[in-house]
Amino acid sequence: MVVVRVLVVADERLLADTISDGLRRHAMAVDVVYDGEAALERLAVNGYDVVVLDRDLPRVIGDQVCATLVESGADTRILMLTAATAVIQRVAGLGLGADDYLTKPFAFAELIARIQALSRRARPAAPPGARARRHSA
Repeated sequence: MVVVRVLVVADERLLADTISDGLRRHAMAVDVVYDGEAALERLAVNGYDVVVLDRDLPRVIGDQVCATLVESGADTRILMLTAATAVIQRVAGLGLGADDYLTKPFAFAELIARIQALSRRARPAAPPGARARRHSA
């Protein structure tokens, strides 16, 4: 079983902690930070499959965290989770390099499904022969 590594970045502590608790209940390894500067520090030293990133953060805004992560060439997938709901804001977030965008309020089941989908794309696909051998064993 592959454990999905997630970094939750949100300045609303109650929301961030609630999300992280829920993700852990779904067998994900989760770290939480509450500002963009701390996010960049964690991303520089730890490998994550997915970062759940709020756009409105103290110290370093989420847009800059996203741009920095994309520029680094990391395989980490970015899911922006934010109250910015206008189409132009969603388009801008995706234009920065985010892989997905979910607006608040949201259904937790949808957040889980999106993280799982993104984590599958974060890991290189197994060669077809390796998949066949795994299923036949």
